[in-house]
Amino acid sequence: MPRWFNTTGPCRPELHYMLSPTARLPDLTRLIDQQQYFVLHAPRQTGKTTAMLALAQSLTAAGTYTTVVLTMEVGAAFNDDPGAAERAILDDWSDAATWQLPAALHPPTWPDATPGARIGAALRAWALASSRPLVVFLDEIDALQDAALISVLRQLRAGFPRRPTVFPWALALIGLRDVRDYKIASGGRDRLTTASPFNIKAESLTMGNFTAADVAALYQQHTDATGQIFTTDAIDLAYTLTSGQPWLINALARQAVEVLAPDPAQPIDAAIIDAAKTRLIQRQDTHLDSFVDRLEESRICAVLEPLLAGTVPANVPVDDLQFVQDLGLVRLDPQAGLVIANPIYAAIILRSLATTTRAFMPAMLPTWIDAQGQLNPERLREAFLTFWRQHGQPLLGTTAYHEIAPHLVLMAFLDRVVNGGGRVERELAVGRGRLDLRLEYGSVVLPIEVKVWRDGASDPLSDGITQLDGYLQGLGEATGWLVIFDQRRNLPPIAERTTAETITSPNGRQVTVIRA
Repeated sequence: MPRWFNTTGPCRPELHYMLSPTARLPDLTRLIDQQQYFVLHAPRQTGKTTAMLALAQSLTAAGTYTTVVLTMEVGAAFNDDPGAAERAILDDWSDAATWQLPAALHPPTWPDATPGARIGAALRAWALASSRPLVVFLDEIDALQDAALISVLRQLRAGFPRRPTVFPWALALIGLRDVRDYKIASGGRDRLTTASPFNIKAESLTMGNFTAADVAALYQQHTDATGQIFTTDAIDLAYTLTSGQPWLINALARQAVEVLAPDPAQPIDAAIIDAAKTRLIQRQDTHLDSFVDRLEESRICAVLEPLLAGTVPANVPVDDLQFVQDLGLVRLDPQAGLVIANPIYAAIILRSLATTTRAFMPAMLPTWIDAQGQLNPERLREAFLTFWRQHGQPLLGTTAYHEIAPHLVLMAFLDRVVNGGGRVERELAVGRGRLDLRLEYGSVVLPIEVKVWRDGASDPLSDGITQLDGYLQGLGEATGWLVIFDQRRNLPPIAERTTAETITSPNGRQVTVIRA
């Protein structure tokens, strides 16, 4: 049976191209042998469940432990009713044990217990009945919140001293976030902020992204199976665009081999990977929606906005910074410091933040299209100046990300310009106060450099010209725009200060400078 690149649910070796899941978590066996309780957290779609299922199967097959992965997610519908949450969870546990374990290792009938004690009673009964030490991996633990979450954590802590004879030998909590960020609604707080009431954890582990070598090895499996090669440039670009994020690595390859180049005789080159990237950004599949929906949360906005704007942030609590890292939206780069997790996420974040602005934009006649159906950059410039003078100021208030509001309005305008007839590429230079845009419409390519002039800073014209020169050189283009948004205080109205002029760059390129 042919295998494929998986983008939905845990990987299965007989169905999917996949790397060794347990090799990415080499310390887990040691923790289990030491009877430890621990936490494994990582962003969605990084391979947590796949790895833990593989480890559970391996440990059970070795005859050492009864090991099972159990989900807590079904209890999330009853966060205010711990008893109902427990019933839903235990019903699902029975089904999970049936397909994961041989009959001799199935749990006993769950004992009767009072609400708020059923999880502990079930684990106690199973540990007593099992012919082997019981190891339990509790997946999607942070799907629970409030009373249901607190109840489960307290039951686990209460049973911990009784291990291994009357409680699981080892246990892991698996989720998106570390324990301190589990959501509660008590004591005037919305998070645990400490490990209590799960202060019995030995370690808190996470899963890293694929390395460049991992990406090459994964894609080679497809080549070995079908003969279709991924060029070195394609593999390098896939890694650059994703920083090794496992779901994105698989999603790019799936678009490439199933949609864009389904003929195995056609090599997958960098151009195909680039087209796959564009499709992912436009499609915004479920995994990508899961973080887009959270962009306006105050804790996330406080971290992302200064990154996107290239400004110095206000005091951001360490827990908030770690929270956004745990979500997988940002990462710490050894040289650059905190950055958006990868270029695809950066493009999706910017595109998504501009959605509301785009929705409230007024109707515009496509005066920038000439009689031959081509985009005319001069007409586009005049259309943008008119648009900005009339609508720029009110549209700046359509986003919670005020520091990058001008960028979002410009991108919304350009999205309306292409409107299915072209595309806008966004290349964010995080932390350097610049945004590179590339509008492509038919045979016209228009590179655009965006700068913001803020209080206390000098005019960014010179830096902007230098950066645009380099951008144009890299693209092989002779002309482009430099858009400078003046965000200093006490300025005349936008309509009075919006201007445009054409100048020649030090390298002889024609640059349209738009001040808005």
